[in-house]
Amino acid sequence: MRLISFLAALVLSVTTAQAFETKATHAWVYDMTTNTVLLDKGGSDSVPPASMSKLMTIEMLFEALKEGRVQMDTTFGVSAKAMSFTAMGGSTMYLQETDRPTVEELIRGMVVNSGNDACTVVAEGLEGSEEEFARKMTERAKTLGLEQSTFANSSGWPDPYQRMSMKDLGLLAVHLITAYPEYYPYFAETEYNYKDRAPANANNRNPILGVVSGADGLKTGHTQEAGFGLVGSVKQGDRRIVFVFNGLATDKERAEEAERIANWAFRQFALKTVVKAGVQVAEADVFLGAAPKVGLATEGDVRLLIPAGTGKEVQAEVIYTGPLEAPIAKGAKVAKLVIRRPELPDQVVDLVTTAEVAPAGFVDRMFVALTQLRSQYGI
Repeated sequence: MRLISFLAALVLSVTTAQAFETKATHAWVYDMTTNTVLLDKGGSDSVPPASMSKLMTIEMLFEALKEGRVQMDTTFGVSAKAMSFTAMGGSTMYLQETDRPTVEELIRGMVVNSGNDACTVVAEGLEGSEEEFARKMTERAKTLGLEQSTFANSSGWPDPYQRMSMKDLGLLAVHLITAYPEYYPYFAETEYNYKDRAPANANNRNPILGVVSGADGLKTGHTQEAGFGLVGSVKQGDRRIVFVFNGLATDKERAEEAERIANWAFRQFALKTVVKAGVQVAEADVFLGAAPKVGLATEGDVRLLIPAGTGKEVQAEVIYTGPLEAPIAKGAKVAKLVIRRPELPDQVVDLVTTAEVAPAGFVDRMFVALTQLRSQYGI
C-alpha cells in the first residue's frame, strides 16, 4: 500500500482578493460559515484586551444560566469594591451598595454599558471573590481552547496578567454565538440605562450596530495601553463573519476600520458550491476486488469562499493510501480532497466511496497472484 496523490480538476475560476491593509496593530477576521480565516495580523499575539475581555465574564455568566445555577431574576449584592469603579472612572452602570441587580440587568450592564461594576458584581456573586473568579476564567478559557488568555480581573482593568490574543477573542465570540443563541441577542441592544441613572453612558459603544447591515455584536474595548479595539460580528445572507482588532488611536478610527473590515470581508469573497454531494470527483484503484476501481465523492455539498471575480483556477488534489483492498463498503471514508484557493487556506474534505466493491472471485485472485509472481521473480 502506498500514498497516492493526483489532481482533480474543478471547473471554477477565481481571482486573488484585493489585499487588505488594516491600521490596527493586531487583527483577526474569520468567516464562520466556512470556517475560513480571512485575515491574521498578529492574531496569536498575547496583548492587553481591555474591556473586550468582558466577553469571558459574560460567557461565565451564560454558562451558569445554562447549567441552572442562576436564573435571569436571580439578584446579586453590590460590594464597596464594585461601587468604587464609579469614582475611579471607566465604564460603569452606576450601581450603588443598596442595589440588588438581577442577572438580566447585569448582562445588559456588561454588554451595553461595559460596566466594570457589573463585572465585579458577577464575579463576586458567582465565585465569592474577583480573584477566585479570575482564576476560574483562566481555567475556563483553556477548556474552550483559548491558548493565549490569562485573567487577573473580570472587567479588563489594566493588569500585566490580563492578556488575550485577537484569535482567542474571535474564537470566544464564535462560542458565544453558537453555544448561547438564546442570550446572544443582548449584544445587539443599543441602549440601557439602569434606573435612569446614567443617560450619558446608556448607549452601546459598538460602532457598527445600526450602521453596518447585519451587525449584531459584540464588544468594544479601550485602554491607553491597548488602544481602541472591537470584537464585531455581522451576518449577511448565508454568511456570518467575526472580526477582532485593537491598537487604533481614536474611537473614530475604530468605527471606520470596523466598517472597512466588514465591507471587505463580504464584498471581496463569494460563497459558492464547488462540489455537489454525491457527484463523483475521482476514482481510486482497488486491489483484489470485483471491480478495478471505485468512485469517490463528497458526503455533502462543499461550499467555499471564493475570491470575487474571474481569473485563476481553483486547484484540487485527491490523496489516499492505495490501492484500496476489497471488500469495500459503500460510503466508506477512504480519501481526502484538498482544495487550494488563491490567498486562502487549503480546504480538506473527506471523500467516500460511491459503491460497494466485493472481493474478486477465486480465478481473478489466482490470476493476480500469478501476475505478481511473474513480476517479482520472472516466472
